[in-house]
Formats: sequence, C-alpha cells, structure tokens
Amino acid sequence: MGPGRRLIVVNSTWAPRSLFGGAAGPGTDDLLPWLLSRLRAELPADEYRTVAVLHPNIWYGHGPGQVRAWLDSARRAGLDTIAPLGGWRQALIAADCVLGDHSSVTYYAASIGVPVLLGAFPHDDLDALSPVARLGRTAPRLHRQDSLRAQIDQVIDSHGMNPYKELAEQTSSSPGESAVLLRRLFYGLMGLPEPAGQPALLDPLPLPASVPARVSAPATVLASKIRTVPAEVSVARYPVVGDEPVPVQDPARGTGAVHTVVDEETRETSRVRIADVVVRYAAADDPRLGPPAAWAAEALARYPHCGLVAYIDRADRCVAGTRAGDLVRLSAAAGPDGRPDLCDPAAYACALYAWLSSGRALAEAVPEFTVRTGAVGHRVTVELLPSPA
Repeated sequence: MGPGRRLIVVNSTWAPRSLFGGAAGPGTDDLLPWLLSRLRAELPADEYRTVAVLHPNIWYGHGPGQVRAWLDSARRAGLDTIAPLGGWRQALIAADCVLGDHSSVTYYAASIGVPVLLGAFPHDDLDALSPVARLGRTAPRLHRQDSLRAQIDQVIDSHGMNPYKELAEQTSSSPGESAVLLRRLFYGLMGLPEPAGQPALLDPLPLPASVPARVSAPATVLASKIRTVPAEVSVARYPVVGDEPVPVQDPARGTGAVHTVVDEETRETSRVRIADVVVRYAAADDPRLGPPAAWAAEALARYPHCGLVAYIDRADRCVAGTRAGDLVRLSAAAGPDGRPDLCDPAAYACALYAWLSSGRALAEAVPEFTVRTGAVGHRVTVELLPSPA
C-alpha cells in the first residue's frame, strides 16, 4: 500500500442474508456480485485496494474452488482474498473502511475504530439486545442507488474520534489480558500449576507478506490535467471485465483522454491486440522473456496497434518502449525517507503514453515527471536507455 491509497475490506459472515448470500433488493440478484462489480467500476485501481475477508464456513461449505470461481472476475480486477484463519486481523488494522454485515469481524472493525459501512444487516436474525444488533442500528447503511465511491469516502472522511466507544467496551471485559486468563484456565482444567517465573505472552501479529496488487483484466485509463511546467499527468485506471460498460469520466478530474492498458497475460487475449498500452510483469533476468529491451522490441512488433509497451521488472519501476523507437526506464523517485514509491508502475506507463499522445515530446518529461493518482503525486524519474540493435 502506497501513501494516499485506501484499503477497503469486504467482509461477510456465513448466512442466507449475509453480504455474500443476500440479495441487493426485492427481485434482485445476490448482493456481492453487484457490489464487486461496482467496486471495479467506481474505485480507481491506483487509489483504492480491496480485500475480501470471508467466514471460514463460506470457504469450507462451498469449497475453495467454488469460492474462487465466484470471485474470479473481481480477483482479475485486483481483489485480494484473505485465506480462512489467515491475516484477517492485520487487514482490519490496516483498513480505511470495512464493507460488512452482521459478522463478528465487522463488529471487531468498528470496535477498534475502523469506519464501517453495512452492505447487509438482517436485524430480524439477531437478538435486539446484542452488541452486534446495536451496531446495526448505529452504523451507516449502503444505498444501492447512490454512488458507492461517494458513500465509502463519506464514511471515511466523516468518521469521528471513536464513535463506537460503547461497542468497543462490550467487546472484551478484560482487554489485553487474554493470554493470562486463558493460560490460567487451561492449567486449571489440567489440574497443574502454571509455570513459575514465565509470564503468559502472545506473539505479536506477523507482518503480512508484501504482495503488490495486480490487475490482469483490461483497464480503461482516464488521463487528465496534463501540463508541461512542471511535467505532470493525472491517471485513473478502471478494470473492465467482460462486457461491463466503460467507466464514465469523473467531472472532478476535468476533461481528458481515454485509452486502454492490458496485461499481456490477461485472459481476454483479443483485447491485447487492440490495446493502447501493453504491460508485462516479470523479472528482468527471466530467460523466457528478458532482457526488457528485447521484449519491448518484440512486443511492439507483435502488437502493431499499441503505442507503448512496458516491462515491469520491479515493484517500483518498468522499462517502456514507444512506437517512435525510444526506450526509457521509469522509476519511482525515493521519498525524503529513502523509501521507494509503491504505486503500480503500470500507472507510470499509462501516464507516459498519455503524455506522448497529447503531442508533447519525450524530452520534456526528462529527467522527471509527476504521475498523479487522485490526490497523491508520484515522482517518477525518466531515464533514456540505448535501444537494442
């Protein structure tokens, strides 16, 4: 996750009227497929990241293969899934918003101060006096007829200081003491004394693996606010799966150009041939593809209709080849703390394509230009490379 990017956790319990199993309204299909399609259509891939935390019984009741099949389109559009009993706690801690239902995980999110938006909440299925039922009467509800992004942003931006304080106090009667209490109980059940001089401690939650989000579905890119001094391009990538409609331009971004970017490994192989930008994710020394300059030359010849190709060999850089024969390395400029930018380099490639398509010269973007995704500006160095002979 890079700075300014919002993490949206989609959480569902296992029940007929849960987020995963419920309908969006009378006479409508299941809610979750609709919700996931709206997330794709409204949330730019470089400004939001979505992960799904599903009740283990969803996985085990239907089978992992079936669940993955149901979520396939969303996963190709960038959705990550948390394995049953996996890093769901870390996801809640990092979340900017939880789209949930009457599950305990959604309740835990609210109790630790995470903004919550309820996509489903069957009040009749709960004891009206229970803490979870009280959350259902307190937290805002998702309205299908309104903009999903606007509702998510509203919940996050208007979230006050600890609005669920009373609910949090009902989560545990002894916060921070579970290791002590549980060990005392277990040793008491065994009729043994607790180890003397050894405090009851729990291991801290491990850091989750750093796995960049990847969009393998074709994406529509809205490029706007292109300016030369200082060099800057704003881009918003929207994954489009199957026959879904192309996202409508956001008036707040101003007017701009539209192009398409497609991962060479996409399932929609016919879309690669007509893409404006083609990207490939692989290590620079991958003998099947590299070096990047060689792949770029081959890709430009293989896809005569594309204007730019990009070989993404690291999480913070790519090598791009243009139809004019130029070869450049686009790299995230390190911040003041020395850390690299974590924006997907595919966004850099899209920004460069938009820059060149606007009639501007490549030399005007050297040695650095800014790629803006939402409110965040990513400084990108532009290094000219020798073209392969």
